[in-house]
Amino acid sequence: MTLTEIIFILTGTCAVLVFGGKLVCLLMILVPKLFCPLPETFFTSLGKWAVVTGGSDGIGRAYAEELSKLGMSVIIISRNQVKLDRAARKIELTTGREVKVIAADFTKDDIYGHIQENIEGLEIGILVNNVGILPSQIPCKLLETADLEERIHDVINCNVKAMVKMCRIVLPGMQQRGRGVILNVSSGIAKIPFPIYTLYAASKVFVERFSQGIQAEYKSKGIIIQTVAPFGVSTAMTGHQNPDMVTFTPEEFVRSSLKYLKAGDQTYGSVTHTILGGIVQSIPTWVLQSEAFQHHFREYVKQRVGS
Repeated sequence: MTLTEIIFILTGTCAVLVFGGKLVCLLMILVPKLFCPLPETFFTSLGKWAVVTGGSDGIGRAYAEELSKLGMSVIIISRNQVKLDRAARKIELTTGREVKVIAADFTKDDIYGHIQENIEGLEIGILVNNVGILPSQIPCKLLETADLEERIHDVINCNVKAMVKMCRIVLPGMQQRGRGVILNVSSGIAKIPFPIYTLYAASKVFVERFSQGIQAEYKSKGIIIQTVAPFGVSTAMTGHQNPDMVTFTPEEFVRSSLKYLKAGDQTYGSVTHTILGGIVQSIPTWVLQSEAFQHHFREYVKQRVGS
Protein backbone atom coordinates (compact mmCIF):
# COMPACT_ATOMS: atom_id res chain seq x y z
CA MET A 1 0.00 0.00 0.00
CA THR A 2 1.45 3.36 -1.03
CA LEU A 3 1.73 6.42 1.20
CA THR A 4 -0.87 8.20 -0.93
CA GLU A 5 -3.37 5.38 -0.39
CA ILE A 6 -2.76 5.42 3.35
CA ILE A 7 -3.35 9.17 3.46
CA PHE A 8 -6.61 8.82 1.51
CA ILE A 9 -7.80 6.00 3.80
CA LEU A 10 -6.98 7.98 6.96
CA THR A 11 -8.65 11.08 5.56
CA GLY A 12 -11.78 9.12 4.65
CA THR A 13 -11.87 7.44 8.06
CA CYS A 14 -11.60 10.81 9.84
CA ALA A 15 -14.37 12.25 7.65
CA VAL A 16 -16.66 9.30 8.45
CA LEU A 17 -15.96 9.64 12.20
CA VAL A 18 -16.61 13.40 12.17
CA PHE A 19 -19.81 13.00 10.14
CA GLY A 20 -20.93 10.11 12.34
CA GLY A 21 -20.31 12.14 15.48
CA LYS A 22 -22.33 15.06 14.12
CA LEU A 23 -25.13 12.71 13.11
CA VAL A 24 -25.27 11.20 16.61
CA CYS A 25 -25.34 14.71 18.13
CA LEU A 26 -28.18 15.67 15.80
CA LEU A 27 -30.18 12.59 16.72
CA MET A 28 -29.62 13.27 20.43
CA ILE A 29 -31.07 16.75 19.92
CA LEU A 30 -34.05 15.54 17.90
CA VAL A 31 -34.94 12.49 20.02
CA PRO A 32 -33.36 12.89 23.47
CA LYS A 33 -35.70 10.30 25.01
CA LEU A 34 -34.19 7.65 22.74
CA PHE A 35 -30.50 8.52 23.14
CA CYS A 36 -30.42 9.88 26.70
CA PRO A 37 -33.49 8.46 28.45
CA LEU A 38 -34.23 9.21 32.09
CA PRO A 39 -35.86 6.52 34.25
CA GLU A 40 -39.16 7.51 35.88
CA THR A 41 -37.52 7.49 39.30
CA PHE A 42 -34.41 9.40 38.19
CA PHE A 43 -35.18 12.70 39.90
CA THR A 44 -36.46 11.27 43.19
CA SER A 45 -33.47 8.91 43.34
CA LEU A 46 -31.14 11.90 43.57
CA GLY A 47 -32.53 13.10 46.88
CA LYS A 48 -35.72 14.47 48.42
CA TRP A 49 -35.08 18.17 47.80
CA ALA A 50 -34.45 20.46 44.84
CA VAL A 51 -33.11 23.98 45.47
CA VAL A 52 -33.96 26.67 42.90
CA THR A 53 -32.53 30.19 43.04
CA GLY A 54 -34.66 32.91 41.51
CA GLY A 55 -37.52 30.49 42.08
CA SER A 56 -40.43 32.86 42.61
CA ASP A 57 -40.90 33.78 38.95
CA GLY A 58 -39.98 32.96 35.35
CA ILE A 59 -37.65 30.08 34.53
CA GLY A 60 -36.86 29.41 38.19
CA ARG A 61 -40.50 29.03 39.15
CA ALA A 62 -41.06 26.77 36.13
CA TYR A 63 -38.16 24.55 37.28
CA ALA A 64 -39.62 24.39 40.79
CA GLU A 65 -43.07 23.45 39.47
CA GLU A 66 -41.76 20.82 37.05
CA LEU A 67 -39.45 19.19 39.60
CA SER A 68 -42.36 19.08 42.06
CA LYS A 69 -44.48 17.32 39.44
CA LEU A 70 -41.63 14.82 39.07
CA GLY A 71 -41.90 13.97 42.77
CA MET A 72 -39.40 16.28 44.47
CA SER A 73 -39.93 18.68 47.33
CA VAL A 74 -38.53 22.10 46.52
CA ILE A 75 -36.82 25.04 48.18
CA ILE A 76 -37.25 28.30 46.29
CA ILE A 77 -34.98 31.25 47.02
CA SER A 78 -35.64 34.81 45.90
CA ARG A 79 -35.75 38.29 47.38
CA ASN A 80 -39.50 38.97 47.30
CA GLN A 81 -41.30 37.25 50.19
CA VAL A 82 -44.77 37.91 48.75
CA LYS A 83 -43.89 36.33 45.39
CA LEU A 84 -42.20 33.41 47.15
CA ASP A 85 -45.27 32.68 49.30
CA ARG A 86 -47.57 32.95 46.27
CA ALA A 87 -45.40 30.59 44.21
CA ALA A 88 -45.12 28.12 47.09
CA ARG A 89 -48.90 27.98 47.60
CA LYS A 90 -49.50 27.36 43.90
CA ILE A 91 -46.90 24.57 43.72
CA GLU A 92 -48.24 22.89 46.86
CA LEU A 93 -51.83 23.04 45.59
CA THR A 94 -50.89 21.84 42.10
CA THR A 95 -48.51 19.02 43.00
CA GLY A 96 -49.07 18.22 46.66
CA ARG A 97 -45.33 18.42 47.29
CA GLU A 98 -43.67 20.21 50.20
CA VAL A 99 -42.26 23.66 49.44
CA LYS A 100 -39.90 25.74 51.58
CA VAL A 101 -39.11 29.40 50.87
CA ILE A 102 -36.03 31.44 51.71
CA ALA A 103 -36.06 35.20 51.20
CA ALA A 104 -32.61 36.37 50.09
CA ASP A 105 -31.36 39.13 47.80
CA PHE A 106 -28.54 37.69 45.67
CA THR A 107 -27.20 41.16 44.86
CA LYS A 108 -26.11 41.39 48.52
CA ASP A 109 -22.97 39.90 50.07
CA ASP A 110 -24.16 38.65 53.46
CA ILE A 111 -26.93 36.16 52.61
CA TYR A 112 -25.18 32.81 52.37
CA GLY A 113 -24.95 32.02 56.08
CA HIS A 114 -28.74 32.46 56.29
CA ILE A 115 -29.29 30.19 53.26
CA GLN A 116 -26.95 27.49 54.59
CA GLU A 117 -28.67 27.47 57.98
CA ASN A 118 -32.05 26.90 56.32
CA ILE A 119 -30.99 23.99 54.09
CA GLU A 120 -28.39 22.32 56.31
CA GLY A 121 -29.05 18.62 56.86
CA LEU A 122 -31.50 18.31 53.96
CA GLU A 123 -30.91 15.71 51.25
CA ILE A 124 -30.54 17.99 48.25
CA GLY A 125 -30.59 16.10 44.96
CA ILE A 126 -30.82 19.00 42.51
CA LEU A 127 -29.55 22.57 42.57
CA VAL A 128 -30.78 24.95 39.87
CA ASN A 129 -28.65 28.09 39.77
CA ASN A 130 -31.13 30.20 37.86
CA VAL A 131 -31.01 33.63 39.50
CA GLY A 132 -29.66 36.34 37.22
CA ILE A 133 -30.20 39.94 36.16
CA LEU A 134 -29.59 42.17 33.15
CA PRO A 135 -27.74 45.47 33.65
CA SER A 136 -30.65 47.08 31.77
CA GLN A 137 -33.72 45.64 30.08
CA ILE A 138 -32.96 47.46 26.83
CA PRO A 139 -29.39 46.61 25.71
CA CYS A 140 -26.92 49.48 25.63
CA LYS A 141 -23.22 50.27 25.61
CA LEU A 142 -21.43 49.85 28.93
CA LEU A 143 -21.05 53.54 29.79
CA GLU A 144 -24.67 54.23 28.85
CA THR A 145 -25.91 51.91 31.62
CA ALA A 146 -27.84 53.79 34.31
CA ASP A 147 -26.25 53.59 37.79
CA LEU A 148 -23.31 51.73 36.26
CA GLU A 149 -21.27 51.17 39.44
CA GLU A 150 -24.26 49.68 41.23
CA ARG A 151 -25.19 47.53 38.23
CA ILE A 152 -21.65 46.14 37.91
CA HIS A 153 -21.78 45.07 41.56
CA ASP A 154 -25.27 43.59 41.24
CA VAL A 155 -24.58 41.65 38.02
CA ILE A 156 -21.37 40.11 39.38
CA ASN A 157 -23.00 39.19 42.68
CA CYS A 158 -26.17 37.81 41.13
CA ASN A 159 -24.91 36.15 37.95
CA VAL A 160 -21.46 34.98 39.08
CA LYS A 161 -20.97 34.90 42.85
CA ALA A 162 -24.39 33.40 43.61
CA MET A 163 -23.70 30.34 41.44
CA VAL A 164 -20.28 29.69 42.97
CA LYS A 165 -21.46 30.16 46.56
CA MET A 166 -24.52 27.93 46.09
CA CYS A 167 -22.31 25.21 44.62
CA ARG A 168 -20.01 25.61 47.62
CA ILE A 169 -22.98 25.04 49.96
CA VAL A 170 -24.67 22.13 48.15
CA LEU A 171 -21.84 20.23 46.44
CA PRO A 172 -20.29 18.64 49.60
CA GLY A 173 -23.52 16.76 50.39
CA MET A 174 -23.82 15.53 46.81
CA GLN A 175 -20.22 14.35 46.87
CA GLN A 176 -20.78 12.50 50.14
CA ARG A 177 -23.87 10.69 48.77
CA GLY A 178 -22.30 10.06 45.36
CA ARG A 179 -25.16 11.55 43.33
CA GLY A 180 -26.72 14.87 42.40
CA VAL A 181 -27.46 17.32 39.61
CA ILE A 182 -26.48 20.97 39.30
CA LEU A 183 -28.05 23.00 36.50
CA ASN A 184 -26.42 26.39 35.89
CA VAL A 185 -28.56 28.65 33.72
CA SER A 186 -26.45 30.60 31.24
CA SER A 187 -27.54 32.27 27.99
CA GLY A 188 -27.21 31.60 24.28
CA ILE A 189 -25.46 34.94 23.82
CA ALA A 190 -22.54 33.68 25.93
CA LYS A 191 -21.40 31.74 22.85
CA ILE A 192 -20.24 34.88 21.00
CA PRO A 193 -18.84 38.35 21.73
CA PHE A 194 -22.04 40.38 22.04
CA PRO A 195 -21.77 44.19 22.15
CA ILE A 196 -24.50 46.09 24.06
CA TYR A 197 -24.99 42.97 26.20
CA THR A 198 -21.30 42.97 27.13
CA LEU A 199 -21.51 42.77 30.93
CA TYR A 200 -24.35 40.24 30.94
CA ALA A 201 -22.79 38.03 28.24
CA ALA A 202 -19.41 38.07 30.01
CA SER A 203 -21.02 36.98 33.28
CA LYS A 204 -22.64 34.05 31.48
CA VAL A 205 -19.31 33.04 29.90
CA PHE A 206 -18.08 32.62 33.48
CA VAL A 207 -21.08 30.38 34.19
CA GLU A 208 -20.15 28.11 31.27
CA ARG A 209 -16.43 27.86 32.05
CA PHE A 210 -16.99 27.31 35.77
CA SER A 211 -19.58 24.61 35.03
CA GLN A 212 -17.29 22.78 32.60
CA GLY A 213 -14.47 22.84 35.12
CA ILE A 214 -16.38 21.47 38.11
CA GLN A 215 -18.12 18.88 35.91
CA ALA A 216 -14.67 17.53 35.03
CA GLU A 217 -13.73 17.57 38.73
CA TYR A 218 -16.85 15.84 40.07
CA LYS A 219 -18.20 13.69 37.23
CA SER A 220 -16.44 10.64 38.67
CA LYS A 221 -18.33 11.23 41.94
CA GLY A 222 -21.67 10.59 40.19
CA ILE A 223 -22.64 14.27 39.92
CA ILE A 224 -24.06 15.82 36.74
CA ILE A 225 -23.23 19.51 36.25
CA GLN A 226 -24.77 21.03 33.15
CA THR A 227 -24.99 24.51 31.65
CA VAL A 228 -28.39 25.39 30.20
CA ALA A 229 -28.12 28.21 27.66
CA PRO A 230 -31.50 29.43 26.35
CA PHE A 231 -32.13 32.24 23.92
CA GLY A 232 -35.63 33.75 24.06
CA VAL A 233 -37.81 32.89 27.07
CA SER A 234 -40.75 35.11 28.03
CA THR A 235 -39.98 36.31 31.56
CA ALA A 236 -40.06 39.55 33.54
CA MET A 237 -36.34 39.99 32.84
CA THR A 238 -36.97 39.97 29.09
CA GLY A 239 -40.06 42.18 29.32
CA HIS A 240 -42.55 39.31 28.94
CA GLN A 241 -42.00 39.08 25.18
CA ASN A 242 -44.79 37.34 23.32
CA PRO A 243 -44.04 33.61 22.89
CA ASP A 244 -43.51 32.41 19.34
CA MET A 245 -41.43 29.83 17.44
CA VAL A 246 -38.21 31.18 18.98
CA THR A 247 -39.41 32.59 22.30
CA PHE A 248 -40.73 29.97 24.74
CA THR A 249 -42.85 30.29 27.84
CA PRO A 250 -40.81 29.33 30.94
CA GLU A 251 -42.86 26.14 31.35
CA GLU A 252 -42.27 25.05 27.75
CA PHE A 253 -38.56 25.70 27.99
CA VAL A 254 -38.07 23.86 31.29
CA ARG A 255 -39.99 20.78 30.16
CA SER A 256 -37.87 20.67 27.02
CA SER A 257 -34.52 21.34 28.72
CA LEU A 258 -34.92 18.57 31.30
CA LYS A 259 -35.08 16.03 28.47
CA TYR A 260 -31.44 16.90 27.68
CA LEU A 261 -30.13 16.37 31.20
CA LYS A 262 -27.89 13.50 30.11
CA ALA A 263 -27.02 14.93 26.69
CA GLY A 264 -23.72 16.50 27.76
CA ASP A 265 -22.29 19.26 29.93
CA GLN A 266 -23.93 22.01 27.83
CA THR A 267 -27.36 22.30 26.21
CA TYR A 268 -29.47 24.98 24.58
CA GLY A 269 -32.47 23.14 26.01
CA SER A 270 -34.47 22.78 22.80
CA VAL A 271 -34.18 22.00 19.10
CA THR A 272 -35.16 25.55 18.14
CA HIS A 273 -32.55 27.20 20.35
CA THR A 274 -29.88 24.73 19.19
CA ILE A 275 -30.55 25.73 15.57
CA LEU A 276 -30.52 29.40 16.58
CA GLY A 277 -27.22 28.87 18.38
CA GLY A 278 -25.68 27.46 15.22
CA ILE A 279 -26.95 30.42 13.19
CA VAL A 280 -25.68 32.99 15.71
CA GLN A 281 -22.22 31.41 15.89
CA SER A 282 -21.97 31.50 12.09
CA ILE A 283 -22.41 35.30 11.97
CA PRO A 284 -19.04 36.97 11.26
CA THR A 285 -17.64 38.85 14.26
CA TRP A 286 -17.30 42.06 12.24
CA VAL A 287 -21.07 42.04 11.69
CA LEU A 288 -21.83 41.66 15.40
CA GLN A 289 -19.37 44.42 16.27
CA SER A 290 -20.69 46.90 13.71
CA GLU A 291 -22.57 50.01 14.84
CA ALA A 292 -25.37 49.17 12.41
CA PHE A 293 -25.98 45.76 13.98
CA GLN A 294 -25.95 47.22 17.49
CA HIS A 295 -28.47 49.90 16.52
CA HIS A 296 -30.86 47.55 14.73
CA PHE A 297 -30.67 44.90 17.45
CA ARG A 298 -31.42 47.47 20.16
CA GLU A 299 -34.45 48.68 18.18
CA TYR A 300 -35.58 45.07 17.72
CA VAL A 301 -35.44 44.44 21.49
CA LYS A 302 -37.32 47.68 22.18
CA GLN A 303 -40.06 46.58 19.81
CA ARG A 304 -40.26 43.07 21.32
CA VAL A 305 -40.36 44.36 24.89
CA GLY A 306 -42.96 46.99 24.04
CA SER A 307 -45.23 44.63 22.08
